[in-house]
Amino acid sequence: MATIRILAGEEARAAIPALSGVLVDCVSGGASVGFMNPYGMDDAARYWKDVADAVAAGTTLLFVADVDGRTVGTVQIGFAQMPNQPHRGDLKKLLVHRAARGKGLSRLLMDAAEREAAARGKTLLVLDTATGSPAEAIYPKLGWVRTGIIPGYALWPDGGFCDTTIFYKRIAAA
Repeated sequence: MATIRILAGEEARAAIPALSGVLVDCVSGGASVGFMNPYGMDDAARYWKDVADAVAAGTTLLFVADVDGRTVGTVQIGFAQMPNQPHRGDLKKLLVHRAARGKGLSRLLMDAAEREAAARGKTLLVLDTATGSPAEAIYPKLGWVRTGIIPGYALWPDGGFCDTTIFYKRIAAA
């Protein structure tokens, strides 16, 4: 049984080791989520410290998926938008540890993120993901609309250009 939680600032700081393990596993597994190999726990901890700071500042929501008391997945919503975009949020870093995949955790994380964004008055979410990756196949199943592909947008963790697919989803504000 999975539990989805939203972490506050100090909870986010306390979760850095577990979140680092998830991120290192995903990058090691080839996920194009902004980082290059070799990528270790210290690298990931620096990233998650910045996320925890954003959580504490109220510009990011951080969700985690716990199974048997262990954090195995996460997703974020960024709310730091320009003044003409108060209705929008950026969905970031949907990550599930390879050992925990195939259990519906991505869907649970995304559902929780969408509900909370709507509760906070957001009506539009956007995201980008590596074209051709397993992650890309998830979003249409969850009602996200593909808008296009940007060629050579990023690099795969082991090098080589990676195209990026852009998605959006309209949600009803609560």
